[in-house]
Amino acid sequence: MEASGSVLSTPITSLSSPVETEVKRINLALQGGGAHGAFTWGVLDRLMEEDRIAIEGISATSAGAMNATVLAYGHAVGGREGARQALAGFCRRIAHMAAASPFQATWLDRMMGSRSLENSPAYLWMDLMTRVLSPYQINPMNYNPLQDVLTQSIDFEVLAKAQSPIKLFLSATNVRTGKVKVFANHELSVDAVLASSCLPFLFQAVQIAGEHYWDGGYMGNPAIFPLIYNCDSRDVVVVHVNPMVRSDVPVTAGEIMNRINEISFNSSLMREMRAINFVTRLIDDGEIKDGNMKRMLIHAISAEEHMNRLSVTSKLNADWDFLLELRDVGRAQADLWLAAHFDDLCLRGTVDLSKTYF
Repeated sequence: MEASGSVLSTPITSLSSPVETEVKRINLALQGGGAHGAFTWGVLDRLMEEDRIAIEGISATSAGAMNATVLAYGHAVGGREGARQALAGFCRRIAHMAAASPFQATWLDRMMGSRSLENSPAYLWMDLMTRVLSPYQINPMNYNPLQDVLTQSIDFEVLAKAQSPIKLFLSATNVRTGKVKVFANHELSVDAVLASSCLPFLFQAVQIAGEHYWDGGYMGNPAIFPLIYNCDSRDVVVVHVNPMVRSDVPVTAGEIMNRINEISFNSSLMREMRAINFVTRLIDDGEIKDGNMKRMLIHAISAEEHMNRLSVTSKLNADWDFLLELRDVGRAQADLWLAAHFDDLCLRGTVDLSKTYF
């Protein structure tokens, strides 16, 4: 529940100085986006350096769910520096996995500078096969290399027993009902993370407790409601990976499919933001006076211009240099956001909801 009259910040006093440092609690909402999730790595890496901020809850999907779970595990066993090291180790393992993959950029792709795989023979073959065959036919043994990377990066038993101070909410889509399933801390497992990131054209649905799940991006990319219901902090920082706006109309088959996915994966977030904006207006207009509705403060970190320059197929390109590039962009954007909006936290939102999501 929201503390009445509180800005939900905690003063801490250094042993070597009488000056108090204000620590503000925030929630994070992390989108999915394949290799583009390295942008989120950079954002999280920068936030972990910021002693003035504490993370209460994270709602995440797909690549965001992986980043969130790795961060929570690293933080549980090693604090802020442990979280940073865990994220770096995870992304390094992703790059090692990608280096052994047949999906490699050609010299022509590298010359184009968009981190594309569009001329990769292996990628072109896979793209064609997934249009006519299902993963149950192409990959009957249901091999997913991400499972090995996750088990090497996270000890889920330790994470469950460590009583992590960060509340996790990972979204997946129930294949049978079409409803969103949110996995909380006590339900976390490698299967839960894989369910949140299961692309139905590449992998078989992940079965958990008799239900089957696909990528959470279809129903919550990411879901905001778990943060509203389960966290005290009113501040939600959305880390955008999928561009909301594109200046050019897609013309190739790949570009059209990618834009359809972007619109689809952003739609649930836009619906929730419209609801938040509606409640905010009711509170501001005095229509809600009993305090039963929480006034949420929405913020955003993104790099739309940079993401718009990247190829559709670059989401499958986990080359180490590319991941480092995106990490650095994420760190820079987080740094700019902190400089511009830290003082706004706990006081006001910094996103024009009507302009951004309507």
